[in-house]
Amino acid sequence: MTTLPLAQLAADAPPALPHTGSQGQLLLAALLGIGVIVLLITRLKLHPFLALTLGSMVLAAVAGAPFDKLTSSFATGFGATVTSVGLLIGLGAMLGKLLADSGGANVIADTVLARSGGRKLPWAMALIAAVLGLPLFFEVGVVLLIPIVLLVARRGNIPVLRVGIPALAGLSVLHGLIPPHPGPLVAVDALHADLGVTLALGLLVAVPTLIVAGPLFARLAERWVGHLDIPERTLPVEAERPERAPSFGAVLGTILLPVVLMLLKALVDVVVDDPKDAVQRAFDFVGSPTVALLIAVLVAMVTLGRGAGFTKARISATVERSLAPIAGIVFIVGAGGGFKQTLVDAGVGNAVSSWADKLHLPVLLLGWLIAVLIRLATGSATVATITAAGIVAPLAAGMSSSHTALLVLAVGSGSLFFSHVNDAGFWLVKEYFGMSVGQTVKSWSVMETVISVTAILIILPLSLVL
Repeated sequence: MTTLPLAQLAADAPPALPHTGSQGQLLLAALLGIGVIVLLITRLKLHPFLALTLGSMVLAAVAGAPFDKLTSSFATGFGATVTSVGLLIGLGAMLGKLLADSGGANVIADTVLARSGGRKLPWAMALIAAVLGLPLFFEVGVVLLIPIVLLVARRGNIPVLRVGIPALAGLSVLHGLIPPHPGPLVAVDALHADLGVTLALGLLVAVPTLIVAGPLFARLAERWVGHLDIPERTLPVEAERPERAPSFGAVLGTILLPVVLMLLKALVDVVVDDPKDAVQRAFDFVGSPTVALLIAVLVAMVTLGRGAGFTKARISATVERSLAPIAGIVFIVGAGGGFKQTLVDAGVGNAVSSWADKLHLPVLLLGWLIAVLIRLATGSATVATITAAGIVAPLAAGMSSSHTALLVLAVGSGSLFFSHVNDAGFWLVKEYFGMSVGQTVKSWSVMETVISVTAILIILPLSLVL
């Protein structure tokens, strides 16, 4: 089973925190640690990085760790997570920035919409969002895609939620379930899942989930919310598009390249199943997440950058500008890894495992429920994924690669449950669509819940046949 090596070493290292406390004390430590994180994020509006750091210290202290060891596990987990996941987030940001600045996102949108109309439009918007959602972070996807959605709704005189909900669903499903988005990547790392298998099963779960939560739910949301007036301030500024744009084929091929490479690696691993075989070793190299994304970025510099008429200097500047906005994401993800490692080293995971055995809860359902509770409390899908994955990590030991991948997806789907007022995405969607809080709850919040519930209802039966 392929894993991210440094994170594996960190997880396999001897515990940095001596944990002699009872299971009750360890579970109390976990609850208090999570409670501190929730309080700091929701009430005191502290940055999640600081909240996760302080929550880790509280957890270690309550678990009985000596004061001189309070930060040792956190530092180990932080370093291992940033090393393994930070590279992927950075490369993904570069690819997304090249896609945005070159006009590639508009090329995809314009091409698909030109061939769709009437009843096909909601399905077209779901497809566009799913394709663009592969390399783009959720917030970037919203900023790029929603103005196009609003413009299409105005030009076609179509209720905005009929095309808006499928677009939001496409972005959200990819954000919660599919690497290389930060949450799924960290869950793959924490649970030692095979990235290729997770990606393949993630796509298998994502497609029907998107259909239910996108075009199908859009009709219901449209009736619940009623007519919306499209805010003028959110319509796109056409002048911002570059004079020249890359071709549709070049854009689509570049976006899908890393996904294809990782899926091919997983397929060759299954078919050949010989680590010494030259073909398998070659695909193991090019299909590893870091190399696959690196190849895609290098290709994008030509197909997207040069395809849009950018000079070498402008391509370099675009890549450079992509890194600054993700610094906060990298630190949050790293702190989540530190919190996860503190949970593991303190023995909380083993205590949860024992508790789950007594309740006879399926591991997949337990991971989903934990992620749901943390999502409701903190509003952050990434924090929910990271924390839940750390808690259930010991339960993944001995699981098959397919079941470990399904556990990653169960945690990811739980992290999307019912976005509300403590989630930045809630307010982003509210402002773009010009909705009231109540209208946003009826549309966006319920849509997120539909995604979460539909995904776990697909994942649980899959676990019985794989």
